[in-house]
Amino acid sequence: MSSSPRKDPIFNPNSNHNKKMIPSPDDALKHALLKLRPRTVSQSGSTSPYSESEPESDSSNPNHLPAPADCTALLSDELLLKVLGKIRDRKQHIANSLVCRRWCVLCGKLVKSIKLIDWEFLESGRMSFRFPNLEDVNLVPACIKSARNSGILLSNNLIEVRLSSGILENGQGLFVRKGDVVESKAIDGGVAILAEGCKNLRRVVLMNVSEEGLNCLAKECELLQEMELHNCGDFALRGIYNCRNLQILKLNGNINGVYGSVVSDIGLTILAQGCSRLVKLELVGCEGSYDGIKAIGQCCQMLEELTICDHRMEGGWLSALSYCRNLKSLSFQSCKNIDENPGLDEHLGSCMMLEELHLRKCQMRDKQGVKALFVVCRRIRELVLEDCWGLDDSIFTAATVFSWSIRSLSLEGCSLLTTQGLESVVLSWKELNRLRVVSCNNIKDSEITAELATLFSILKELKWQPDSRSILSASLAGTGIGQKGSRSLRWK
Repeated sequence: MSSSPRKDPIFNPNSNHNKKMIPSPDDALKHALLKLRPRTVSQSGSTSPYSESEPESDSSNPNHLPAPADCTALLSDELLLKVLGKIRDRKQHIANSLVCRRWCVLCGKLVKSIKLIDWEFLESGRMSFRFPNLEDVNLVPACIKSARNSGILLSNNLIEVRLSSGILENGQGLFVRKGDVVESKAIDGGVAILAEGCKNLRRVVLMNVSEEGLNCLAKECELLQEMELHNCGDFALRGIYNCRNLQILKLNGNINGVYGSVVSDIGLTILAQGCSRLVKLELVGCEGSYDGIKAIGQCCQMLEELTICDHRMEGGWLSALSYCRNLKSLSFQSCKNIDENPGLDEHLGSCMMLEELHLRKCQMRDKQGVKALFVVCRRIRELVLEDCWGLDDSIFTAATVFSWSIRSLSLEGCSLLTTQGLESVVLSWKELNRLRVVSCNNIKDSEITAELATLFSILKELKWQPDSRSILSASLAGTGIGQKGSRSLRWK
């Protein structure tokens, strides 16, 4: 029986006499490349000179050369993920994701943090499918309906908003109106999709979410440890009741001029009962009183850091801080007052474990409120005062209550405080060993007394730059400039 003719590049099946023709140089080169190419093993177990990612070359086309082999095809997904994970540059991950579909999927698994801009990207499920290992998600930019091509960006430490040119014509006095925010029902649905697709969430930033959305998040994401909430009311906080592992919470009730919502004693009490493991709490623009802060102190016994920003608390709330028995750090930021009616000193109590007190950009003109705060915090070791308005010598004298505990003092931007006011207080502190004075223009080098100079000599750490002239004199030390009978420096 005659055998059928072979399909070989050097065999001409159209020949009537089955004669072998002399191969061309191109055909010979192609044949040699096919012979020298390493054979790969496919998933089915069969051997083939072609990789799975490439189509077989057409033997009828002598000018077609085989594509180069994909060396990474031999690596498992786990091994390739380890290799790609060594790359620290996030821009390089974007470039790597464009190589092929496999690399796109693997690079998506390496993304841990994202700030969402397009809400549809979340609702369609593409975000959780594309980035299944997300740990830190910020949904606030996508929750606000704003023009993406707007050249106006409102930004502070709390929120970033793209604004249109006619934003001030709304008559509400707010940059983010109620109609500019995605409805709570839609946000709850998006949060549910996020929770089901990204169960490894550790931190999330949400806006206008309700109890239903927070319940779903608490149920699906058991590893959630940090949460930031914007524009949420009191009863929405019932949704975080099941967030048993929540340790850090930032609650933004009202941001002046941006948006307005109400968080009162009701919300603070719900929060306290549901988040007993809180370690760090920040309250921004929250209303409340003695009862709400007391509930937090009694229920959140692990609380170590408390920040009060632009509060709207009723008078007498300050004495409730004594219930925060394990509090170690207390901060006030941008507060218009401390406490309008703190009451008698003997009823204030004290935070026994408190070590640090920070006041930044606060109004300190009310001597009674400042004094009450210092009494509650009389066991602190570190005091920081930055850009506090109204802090003069008479109010700063209330700090003598720290005479036996404080070890560090930092003053910055306190322009009303004088050298005499500083000296009268720091000389009474027996344990002071660190002092920092920056940009306090009424504190002068020429007014330093012998007692204050002696204190400076025994300090472990001293930074003395009260004004620009002091910085200049320090930089010219040893040059002889400014001394009598020597060279002089003339200002124009």
